[in-house]
Amino acid sequence: MRQLLAAWLIVDPLDVPMNPRLLGKPGVGKTTMAYAAGKRIGHEVYILQATVDTRPEDLLVTPVLEGEGKLRYVASPLVTAMIRGGVAILDEGNRMSEKSWASLAPLLDTRRYVESIVAGIKIQAHPEFRMVATMNDDASTFDLPEYIHSRLQPQIMIDFPEREEEYLILKTNLPFGDEEILQYVTDFLQQAHSADERYTVRDGINVARFTMKLQASGHAGQKEALNIAIQQTLGDEAARYARRV
Repeated sequence: MRQLLAAWLIVDPLDVPMNPRLLGKPGVGKTTMAYAAGKRIGHEVYILQATVDTRPEDLLVTPVLEGEGKLRYVASPLVTAMIRGGVAILDEGNRMSEKSWASLAPLLDTRRYVESIVAGIKIQAHPEFRMVATMNDDASTFDLPEYIHSRLQPQIMIDFPEREEEYLILKTNLPFGDEEILQYVTDFLQQAHSADERYTVRDGINVARFTMKLQASGHAGQKEALNIAIQQTLGDEAARYARRV
């Protein structure tokens, strides 16, 4: 959080904020942290979900038919943040193609503007505008072109939380959760992390929630419910970490 806020800081009237990227495995809380950082500095936060199908006009301005023969232009969440001086989170940015990234190149350097060919306008970013991109550390993504990579700096790694932190995340999301189940799931996740598995606290929340539902329905006792929940949430291969707890 401190590193992200430092990247957004302006230290001189001639300075501009940086455009950091948060890198980590899916489910470790990258988007949540970016959202919390935006709220901490008192800005409106806008999230744009990137996909392999994201086009330049999806990032900037999209034409929309309105009635007979009428066309209006709708600003994307990113452009809305630019205009209003908010924080834009480009979620899972490395799922986008180079063509889409190219449309953001002038925004990510000292020029701080975008140009919409569709609407025929140039849009300058508000001085208070801030941007961050989240990126999953996995193989199902594009490599960033070098000219974008150098503009999305610094790179801030988000790793798996420590045991106490992970337990607190589970407890916060499941305040009604059985203490024994929460402790068990925390230990299960820590075992999986030590083996460099991809299971995250998001998976743990789903395992704990399903376990409690299985118990409440009378379908199974606690131990059986935990085993069923782990296997049906994460797959049979996850059972080996359950046995170690």
